[in-house]
Amino acid sequence: MAIIKYLFSPTKKPHRGLIAAEWAMVAYMVFTLLYIFFAWTSLSDPYTMLWGRAQILVMTAALWGVYRMIPCRFTYLCRISGLLLLLPWWYPDTFDLNRTLPNLDHVFASWEQTVMGGQPALTFAAQWSNPVFSEIMDISYLSYFPLIAVVVLFYFIFRYDELGRTTFIILASFFIFYTVYDLLPVTGPQYYYLAAGIDNISHGTFPSVGNYFATHQEQLTTPGWSDGFFYHLLKSTHMAGERPTAAFPSSHIGITTVLLLLARASGSRRLFFFVLPFLLLMCFSTVYIMAHYAIDIFAGLLTGTILYFLLRWTGRGITT
Repeated sequence: MAIIKYLFSPTKKPHRGLIAAEWAMVAYMVFTLLYIFFAWTSLSDPYTMLWGRAQILVMTAALWGVYRMIPCRFTYLCRISGLLLLLPWWYPDTFDLNRTLPNLDHVFASWEQTVMGGQPALTFAAQWSNPVFSEIMDISYLSYFPLIAVVVLFYFIFRYDELGRTTFIILASFFIFYTVYDLLPVTGPQYYYLAAGIDNISHGTFPSVGNYFATHQEQLTTPGWSDGFFYHLLKSTHMAGERPTAAFPSSHIGITTVLLLLARASGSRRLFFFVLPFLLLMCFSTVYIMAHYAIDIFAGLLTGTILYFLLRWTGRGITT
């Protein structure tokens, strides 16, 4: 009964309009709509992209309407959950947009070669093929969305007054990353290495593949222990939603950095030390499974830190 009372106790001053996190999504939607109209003839199926956005607007309006009729913590959480559940839809949408531009992986692979003295994504898994290590890498990579849920639920239960700003920081960070991906077509090693040829990569040659990914989505087999449970779970996840897009900077690292800083700001040492090892392992796992170049990781750490403090300052005064 106490839980039901907590969830459904009426909100004294309910929001009349959109919450901050919804405004972040709307701003990104406006940007992508402009992109669609300008790139209309280059897109493979712009009508489907428009229809998807129309459905999102209807869902957002419906959740807003339910909240206005029953303003309480539960309906507020439903609005936030709707935004978070849509993130896997927005991610492949970046591919539909950025494949209209020439691929830039040859530039980033060259930088990787210069900075790292080689291609860690090409050699890491081969040198560390132990089944236990492989499964740990897969688990840490898969922890991405569960970590978001843990942090949001922690704030919902223990720091409810700060939930509005917290979700704004998370959602706005995502949409800023997605904006970069729309404009910066870098696919990452698992796609580029196959397109460019492993022999070329091994010899430090990084040819431009131009608009290859406008019509191709083939990727290298995910490295690691192929009999592992989490290996197969990761493979299924990739088959469902992965696309040759969104490599630089790593949003896995950037968003998890944001989550770690939110955990620190919450004052909960348990939450902070729960998120920390996943971030550390994720820095290795994203390279291990060939999702990212090592330079993507450093860029993700820096970008996530900047976004957290920028959006925390921008969102000061946001209430739940």
